[in-house]
Amino acid sequence: MVILKTARTIAKMREAGRISSRALREAGKAVEPGVSTLEIDTIVRRYIEKQGAVPSFLGYCDFPASACISVNNVVIHGIPSAKTILRQGDIVSIDIGAEFEGYHGDNAYTFACGDVSDEAKALMRATKESLYEGIKNAVAKNRIGDIGFAVQQYVEARSYSVVRDFVGHGVGAKLHEDPNVPNYGTPGRGVRLLPGMTIAIEPMVTQGTHKVRILDDGWTTVTADGKLAAHYEHTVAVTSDGPIILTLPD
Repeated sequence: MVILKTARTIAKMREAGRISSRALREAGKAVEPGVSTLEIDTIVRRYIEKQGAVPSFLGYCDFPASACISVNNVVIHGIPSAKTILRQGDIVSIDIGAEFEGYHGDNAYTFACGDVSDEAKALMRATKESLYEGIKNAVAKNRIGDIGFAVQQYVEARSYSVVRDFVGHGVGAKLHEDPNVPNYGTPGRGVRLLPGMTIAIEPMVTQGTHKVRILDDGWTTVTADGKLAAHYEHTVAVTSDGPIILTLPD
């Protein structure tokens, strides 16, 4: 069931989004060669808790950390570890949620660790730009398929693939709510967008096949062909005046 939010609720979600976004910014500052993903996760948890909020991911379905940190061919759900040490040229996708006063903000960004290849830069740029193409279509009276189609068309025109097995989602008092928000679709199809809907739009884009596999830990999701992946995400409110990004630091 899709839950429509009041203006007051959206204001609360904006604060949760600010905290989540600022935590993501702090995480990005720490992305440097020689740093472990566990160190970055510690930074995230400390920042969120210092703001009086709770890391949305910590303990969610038994996930053991405050951030998903996914390096190179890891698409999503990378588990932070002291053994995972960042190296020059890595691309690092960090996904963070924060719960504040009962509501969640959810966002992700792919960071370059030092100098990265031109191929990695192009993938990151296309993925980030596809997110904003999706957001442009998060307009009242459009449908979910319009968002997915916009993302898919932008990505595939650049010879990349969108992951099909994982999708965006509604956000609110729960981290994951209805509706699902795929990064592919048909214009004019799917759930109609209404003012008060709050959704996470999150393109997960790969250099090669769209197919992925989940490792034995039950979380870490990698590209099936070992090629690079990037991931960007914002929580967005659908309003009568157009989409509003709730996960902005200021």
